[in-house]
Amino acid sequence: MPRKPNYDRDELIERARDLFWKCGWAGTSLKDLEAILQMKPGSFYAAFGSKEALFALAMKKYATDGQERLQALAQKHGPIKALQLFPEMVVENESAPAKACMLSKTLLELHAHNHPLAQAANLHLLEMEAHFAELFQLAQSSGDIDSSHNPQVLARRYQSDLLGLRVSAEREGVDARAIAAEIASGLSML
Repeated sequence: MPRKPNYDRDELIERARDLFWKCGWAGTSLKDLEAILQMKPGSFYAAFGSKEALFALAMKKYATDGQERLQALAQKHGPIKALQLFPEMVVENESAPAKACMLSKTLLELHAHNHPLAQAANLHLLEMEAHFAELFQLAQSSGDIDSSHNPQVLARRYQSDLLGLRVSAEREGVDARAIAAEIASGLSML
């Protein structure tokens, strides 16, 4: 009878996510992962198969967490208010290993190499864009924004603004909170 692992897989994926988010694909070695996860190489491979497989799980965790935070905001405050609060949430997350988006960092790092993880990152970004579009559509249905706007176009622009905000938040001397407030304010003019 096989032994049950004595670790919390989800917690290990979170730790790996934070390391990958901070250091990127190339900047994270197997030794770094083994150290942060406190696993020997054999246990690591038995648990996750490969660095690439663990990175894919970490990206999925990152994307799912973002979608869940957005959904919780929408349930509590409604669609337009959730979209207004989300940018501030992004820049004020002091526990995040980096301000820049893990998915966009991955896409930028690996796209030129046509790496499958870049394609996975793009798919996660498209899923998030679809969630934004759904909230814009709900905001239209409730009369919070004008029905003349295309929700998909609004979502694409909003996501682009968020990605720019997250890069700005990494830069010194940039008031990312002010930019987040501008993004939120712009939504009230729709």
